[in-house]
Amino acid sequence: MTARRLRVLIQRLPPESATMTAIRNAMTDEELAEQADKGQPEKAPWSQAEQLLAVIADRVAGLTYAYTAANTEKGKKKPTVPEPIRRPGGKQAKPKQKLTAEQANVLFEMLRERPL
Repeated sequence: MTARRLRVLIQRLPPESATMTAIRNAMTDEELAEQADKGQPEKAPWSQAEQLLAVIADRVAGLTYAYTAANTEKGKKKPTVPEPIRRPGGKQAKPKQKLTAEQANVLFEMLRERPL
């Protein structure tokens, strides 16, 4: 087998294969950003079906959290916000900034001043 034939075989592997995943995981952050900018779906960390399943799992976890939080009795500890499923090749999501009481009051005053 020639080196060219081996390269072609590797390039034609499905994106979710172990070999393509290993290649992506070995990429630097700059190379991953370049791949994202070029928009090459064949270099994506997961197949589209796996991405959709992860989105569904995240949404179900979010709905479960919202339902549990809404039905928690007053004075009892609220559940923790679920973290999204980590996608291979992606960076860990930064935690969202929480609204302080002062920021909430400013926002409330701004909304109150605007007529609907």
